[in-house]
Amino acid sequence: MAQYIVRLTAEERTQLTELIATGRRAASVLTRARMLRKADANEGGPAWSDRAIAEAVETSLSSLHRVRQAFVEEGLAVALERQRPTGRPYRTLDGAQEARLIAVTCRAPPEGRARWTLQVLADQLVALEVVETIGRECVRTTRKKTLSSPGKKSRG
Repeated sequence: MAQYIVRLTAEERTQLTELIATGRRAASVLTRARMLRKADANEGGPAWSDRAIAEAVETSLSSLHRVRQAFVEEGLAVALERQRPTGRPYRTLDGAQEARLIAVTCRAPPEGRARWTLQVLADQLVALEVVETIGRECVRTTRKKTLSSPGKKSRG
């Protein structure tokens, strides 16, 4: 495993110190700031060992390693912010866009169609400029999770 050595500039050190002192950020950001301050290997920096840092800020060695790596490869801003997990898909449609999809679904289908198909719904959302692009699968999963459906009786 490659070692990433944190060397903070005076400006970065001051920025982290102020960030920690104010305490006005998310706990995860403050924890990362503390990790970086304790890992600073420049002159005047504490240069704590990984195990000591992990114990002091109550985190795992792997989390510390990821923060060090992010700082060395991408900089301070990236190292402080929580990175989105890569394994799961994120929502394509927000609440307003979902509402528009349902509203379109409740209308009569286009001329020449007996009913809405997923592809026709996707194309209609793009034509109405609700989204730039959308796939059939997104339309299917969005419709599946909604309780309103044309022809279904009210649950009220």
